Amino acid sequence: MSSHTETETVIVGAGPAGLTAALALARYRHRVIVVDSHHAPRNSASQGAHGHIGMDAATPADMRALAGKELSRYATVELREAHADSVRAADGGRFRVVLDGGDTVDASAVVLATGVIDVHPAHVEGFSACWGRSVIHCPFCLGEENADRRWGIVVDNADLAALSPVAFRAWTGDTVAVCPASMPGVDGARTAARARGGDLVTGTISRLHHRRGSLYAVEFDDGRVLERDTLVWTPRQRQQPVVARAIEELGVAGDARRRVRRDAPPVHRRHRH
Repeated sequence: MSSHTETETVIVGAGPAGLTAALALARYRHRVIVVDSHHAPRNSASQGAHGHIGMDAATPADMRALAGKELSRYATVELREAHADSVRAADGGRFRVVLDGGDTVDASAVVLATGVIDVHPAHVEGFSACWGRSVIHCPFCLGEENADRRWGIVVDNADLAALSPVAFRAWTGDTVAVCPASMPGVDGARTAARARGGDLVTGTISRLHHRRGSLYAVEFDDGRVLERDTLVWTPRQRQQPVVARAIEELGVAGDARRRVRRDAPPVHRRHRH
Protein backbone atom coordinates (compact mmCIF):
# COMPACT_ATOMS: atom_id res chain seq x y z
CA MET A 1 0.00 0.00 0.00
CA SER A 2 1.38 3.42 -0.95
CA SER A 3 2.15 6.08 1.63
CA HIS A 4 2.35 9.86 1.74
CA THR A 5 4.99 11.88 3.66
CA GLU A 6 5.47 15.59 4.36
CA THR A 7 8.91 17.14 4.81
CA GLU A 8 10.80 20.38 4.20
CA THR A 9 13.24 19.28 1.49
CA VAL A 10 13.57 16.25 -0.75
CA ILE A 11 16.99 15.56 -2.25
CA VAL A 12 16.89 13.29 -5.29
CA GLY A 13 20.25 11.58 -5.62
CA ALA A 14 22.69 10.33 -2.99
CA GLY A 15 26.00 11.04 -4.65
CA PRO A 16 28.59 13.41 -3.13
CA ALA A 17 26.51 16.49 -4.08
CA GLY A 18 23.23 15.21 -2.67
CA LEU A 19 24.75 13.86 0.54
CA THR A 20 26.72 17.05 1.14
CA ALA A 21 23.53 19.06 0.70
CA ALA A 22 21.77 16.76 3.17
CA LEU A 23 24.50 17.26 5.76
CA ALA A 24 24.42 21.04 5.37
CA LEU A 25 20.64 21.10 5.82
CA ALA A 26 20.84 18.69 8.74
CA ARG A 27 23.13 21.11 10.54
CA TYR A 28 20.27 23.62 10.28
CA ARG A 29 17.91 21.04 11.81
CA HIS A 30 16.08 20.98 8.53
CA ARG A 31 13.82 18.00 7.82
CA VAL A 32 15.26 16.22 4.79
CA ILE A 33 14.48 13.06 2.87
CA VAL A 34 17.22 11.80 0.54
CA VAL A 35 15.81 9.58 -2.21
CA ASP A 36 18.16 7.33 -4.14
CA SER A 37 17.54 4.22 -6.22
CA HIS A 38 19.19 0.86 -5.62
CA HIS A 39 20.82 0.93 -9.05
CA ALA A 40 24.59 1.33 -9.36
CA PRO A 41 25.53 5.05 -9.28
CA ARG A 42 27.24 6.80 -12.16
CA ASN A 43 30.67 6.63 -10.48
CA SER A 44 30.42 2.93 -9.60
CA ALA A 45 33.07 2.02 -12.20
CA SER A 46 35.65 4.16 -10.43
CA GLN A 47 38.18 2.33 -8.28
CA GLY A 48 38.49 5.37 -6.04
CA ALA A 49 36.93 8.81 -5.70
CA HIS A 50 39.67 11.40 -5.32
CA GLY A 51 40.00 15.01 -4.25
CA HIS A 52 37.81 14.78 -1.14
CA ILE A 53 39.91 15.63 1.90
CA GLY A 54 39.87 12.83 4.46
CA MET A 55 38.54 10.35 1.89
CA ASP A 56 41.05 10.52 -0.95
CA ALA A 57 41.07 7.18 -2.84
CA ALA A 58 38.01 5.89 -0.98
CA THR A 59 35.73 3.87 -3.24
CA PRO A 60 32.33 5.33 -4.09
CA ALA A 61 30.72 2.61 -1.96
CA ASP A 62 32.96 3.52 0.99
CA MET A 63 32.06 7.19 0.64
CA ARG A 64 28.33 6.45 0.58
CA ALA A 65 28.62 4.20 3.63
CA LEU A 66 30.56 6.81 5.59
CA ALA A 67 28.13 9.56 4.58
CA GLY A 68 25.20 7.39 5.64
CA LYS A 69 26.81 6.81 9.04
CA GLU A 70 27.43 10.53 9.54
CA LEU A 71 23.90 11.49 8.49
CA SER A 72 22.40 8.89 10.84
CA ARG A 73 23.43 11.16 13.74
CA TYR A 74 20.78 13.65 12.67
CA ALA A 75 17.17 12.87 13.54
CA THR A 76 15.90 15.23 10.83
CA VAL A 77 17.43 13.24 7.95
CA GLU A 78 15.93 10.15 6.34
CA LEU A 79 17.66 8.09 3.64
CA ARG A 80 15.07 6.33 1.50
CA GLU A 81 15.97 3.72 -1.12
CA ALA A 82 13.53 4.35 -3.95
CA HIS A 83 13.47 5.61 -7.51
CA ALA A 84 12.01 9.08 -8.03
CA ASP A 85 9.66 8.91 -11.00
CA SER A 86 8.55 12.53 -11.18
CA VAL A 87 8.41 15.93 -9.47
CA ARG A 88 5.09 17.76 -9.71
CA ALA A 89 3.44 20.85 -8.36
CA ALA A 90 1.41 20.34 -5.18
CA ASP A 91 -1.01 22.49 -3.23
CA GLY A 92 0.26 25.57 -1.45
CA GLY A 93 3.23 26.15 -3.75
CA ARG A 94 4.87 22.89 -2.65
CA PHE A 95 6.30 20.01 -4.66
CA ARG A 96 5.26 16.39 -4.83
CA VAL A 97 7.89 13.72 -5.52
CA VAL A 98 6.34 10.49 -6.81
CA LEU A 99 8.35 7.33 -6.08
CA ASP A 100 8.38 4.10 -8.06
CA GLY A 101 6.35 2.16 -5.52
CA GLY A 102 3.55 4.72 -5.62
CA ASP A 103 4.64 6.52 -2.44
CA THR A 104 4.61 10.32 -2.53
CA VAL A 105 6.57 12.95 -0.61
CA ASP A 106 5.52 16.61 -0.45
CA ALA A 107 8.15 19.26 0.30
CA SER A 108 8.76 22.98 0.16
CA ALA A 109 11.94 22.46 -1.85
CA VAL A 110 13.44 19.78 -4.07
CA VAL A 111 17.16 19.42 -4.79
CA LEU A 112 17.84 17.54 -8.04
CA ALA A 113 21.27 16.01 -7.43
CA THR A 114 20.94 13.12 -9.86
CA GLY A 115 23.85 13.91 -12.14
CA VAL A 116 23.58 12.73 -15.74
CA ILE A 117 23.79 9.43 -17.60
CA ASP A 118 26.94 8.68 -19.59
CA VAL A 119 26.04 7.07 -22.91
CA HIS A 120 28.85 4.72 -23.88
CA PRO A 121 29.49 4.54 -27.65
CA ALA A 122 27.95 1.19 -28.58
CA HIS A 123 30.11 0.88 -31.70
CA VAL A 124 33.40 0.94 -29.72
CA GLU A 125 34.33 -2.52 -28.49
CA GLY A 126 36.01 -2.44 -25.07
CA PHE A 127 34.87 1.05 -24.08
CA SER A 128 32.77 -0.03 -21.09
CA ALA A 129 35.47 -2.39 -19.81
CA CYS A 130 38.01 0.47 -19.73
CA TRP A 131 35.60 3.14 -18.48
CA GLY A 132 36.63 4.64 -15.15
CA ARG A 133 40.04 2.97 -15.31
CA SER A 134 42.05 3.78 -18.43
CA VAL A 135 39.28 5.65 -20.27
CA ILE A 136 38.59 8.73 -18.15
CA HIS A 137 36.45 11.83 -18.55
CA CYS A 138 38.14 13.88 -15.81
CA PRO A 139 41.92 14.17 -15.34
CA PHE A 140 41.31 15.79 -11.95
CA CYS A 141 39.57 12.60 -10.84
CA LEU A 142 41.89 9.96 -12.30
CA GLY A 143 44.83 11.77 -13.89
CA GLU A 144 47.20 10.87 -11.05
CA GLU A 145 46.38 7.17 -11.46
CA ASN A 146 47.14 7.43 -15.18
CA ALA A 147 50.19 9.69 -14.95
CA ASP A 148 53.31 9.23 -17.08
CA ARG A 149 51.50 7.11 -19.66
CA ARG A 150 50.73 7.62 -23.33
CA TRP A 151 47.48 9.57 -23.54
CA GLY A 152 44.96 9.96 -26.33
CA ILE A 153 42.60 12.94 -26.15
CA VAL A 154 39.34 12.24 -28.00
CA VAL A 155 37.87 15.60 -29.06
CA ASP A 156 35.99 17.16 -31.95
CA ASN A 157 37.09 20.74 -31.35
CA ALA A 158 40.18 22.16 -33.04
CA ASP A 159 41.07 24.56 -30.22
CA LEU A 160 41.00 21.78 -27.61
CA ALA A 161 43.00 19.48 -29.85
CA ALA A 162 45.68 22.14 -30.38
CA LEU A 163 45.94 22.80 -26.62
CA SER A 164 45.93 19.16 -25.48
CA PRO A 165 49.73 18.87 -25.08
CA VAL A 166 49.67 21.88 -22.73
CA ALA A 167 46.38 21.14 -20.98
CA PHE A 168 47.48 17.69 -19.79
CA ARG A 169 51.19 18.31 -19.27
CA ALA A 170 50.83 17.94 -15.49
CA TRP A 171 50.17 14.21 -16.02
CA THR A 172 51.93 13.27 -19.26
CA GLY A 173 54.37 14.51 -21.86
CA ASP A 174 53.01 12.14 -24.53
CA THR A 175 49.65 13.22 -25.95
CA VAL A 176 47.90 12.53 -29.23
CA ALA A 177 44.60 14.21 -30.02
CA VAL A 178 42.17 11.89 -31.81
CA CYS A 179 39.70 13.83 -33.95
CA PRO A 180 37.21 13.29 -36.78
CA ALA A 181 38.73 13.80 -40.22
CA SER A 182 35.88 16.22 -40.98
CA MET A 183 36.62 18.46 -37.98
CA PRO A 184 36.91 22.12 -39.06
CA GLY A 185 40.45 23.44 -38.58
CA VAL A 186 42.03 20.01 -38.29
CA ASP A 187 45.23 20.88 -40.20
CA GLY A 188 45.93 23.98 -38.13
CA ALA A 189 45.22 22.07 -34.92
CA ARG A 190 47.69 19.36 -35.93
CA THR A 191 50.40 21.94 -36.60
CA ALA A 192 49.77 23.67 -33.27
CA ALA A 193 49.70 20.39 -31.33
CA ARG A 194 53.03 19.27 -32.83
CA ALA A 195 54.60 22.65 -32.08
CA ARG A 196 53.66 22.11 -28.43
CA GLY A 197 55.11 18.61 -28.24
CA GLY A 198 52.00 16.59 -29.03
CA ASP A 199 50.34 15.26 -32.16
CA LEU A 200 46.95 14.83 -33.82
CA VAL A 201 45.53 11.91 -35.75
CA THR A 202 42.15 11.58 -37.43
CA GLY A 203 39.84 8.62 -37.61
CA THR A 204 36.90 6.76 -36.12
CA ILE A 205 37.70 4.51 -33.17
CA SER A 206 36.13 1.06 -33.43
CA ARG A 207 37.91 -0.98 -30.74
CA LEU A 208 39.93 -0.54 -27.57
CA HIS A 209 42.52 -3.22 -26.91
CA HIS A 210 42.92 -3.80 -23.19
CA ARG A 211 43.78 -6.28 -20.48
CA ARG A 212 41.05 -6.30 -17.84
CA GLY A 213 40.29 -2.65 -18.44
CA SER A 214 43.90 -1.55 -18.82
CA LEU A 215 44.18 0.01 -22.27
CA TYR A 216 47.19 -0.56 -24.49
CA ALA A 217 46.03 0.28 -28.03
CA VAL A 218 43.30 2.02 -30.00
CA GLU A 219 42.06 0.55 -33.26
CA PHE A 220 40.39 2.63 -35.97
CA ASP A 221 37.71 1.45 -38.37
CA ASP A 222 40.24 1.39 -41.22
CA GLY A 223 42.48 -1.04 -39.33
CA ARG A 224 45.10 1.43 -38.10
CA VAL A 225 46.32 0.89 -34.54
CA LEU A 226 47.55 3.62 -32.20
CA GLU A 227 49.35 2.54 -29.04
CA ARG A 228 47.88 4.43 -26.07
CA ASP A 229 47.58 3.63 -22.37
CA THR A 230 44.94 6.20 -21.42
CA LEU A 231 42.11 7.94 -23.24
CA VAL A 232 40.50 11.17 -22.10
CA TRP A 233 37.06 10.79 -23.58
CA THR A 234 33.84 12.43 -22.45
CA PRO A 235 31.01 10.39 -23.98
CA ARG A 236 27.64 11.77 -24.91
CA GLN A 237 25.44 12.42 -21.90
CA ARG A 238 21.70 12.41 -21.40
CA GLN A 239 19.56 13.72 -18.64
CA GLN A 240 18.07 11.57 -15.91
CA PRO A 241 14.40 10.90 -16.74
CA VAL A 242 13.15 12.45 -13.49
CA VAL A 243 14.82 15.78 -14.36
CA ALA A 244 13.44 15.79 -17.90
CA ARG A 245 9.97 15.06 -16.52
CA ALA A 246 10.32 17.78 -13.88
CA ILE A 247 11.08 20.34 -16.58
CA GLU A 248 7.85 19.35 -18.32
CA GLU A 249 5.69 18.97 -15.20
CA LEU A 250 6.76 22.25 -13.59
CA GLY A 251 7.14 24.33 -16.73
CA VAL A 252 10.75 25.16 -15.86
CA ALA A 253 12.98 26.60 -18.56
CA GLY A 254 15.40 23.99 -19.88
CA ASP A 255 18.12 23.95 -22.50
CA ALA A 256 18.58 21.71 -25.53
CA ARG A 257 20.11 18.97 -23.35
CA ARG A 258 17.09 18.89 -21.06
CA ARG A 259 18.98 20.60 -18.24
CA VAL A 260 17.37 23.17 -15.98
CA ARG A 261 18.65 26.59 -17.03
CA ARG A 262 20.56 28.40 -14.32
CA ASP A 263 18.73 31.62 -15.14
CA ALA A 264 15.30 29.96 -15.13
CA PRO A 265 12.59 31.86 -13.25
CA PRO A 266 11.74 30.53 -9.77
CA VAL A 267 9.67 27.40 -10.27
CA HIS A 268 7.03 28.37 -7.71
CA ARG A 269 5.93 31.09 -10.11
CA ARG A 270 5.53 28.61 -12.91
CA HIS A 271 3.42 25.90 -11.31
CA ARG A 272 0.65 24.52 -13.45
CA HIS A 273 -2.30 23.51 -11.29
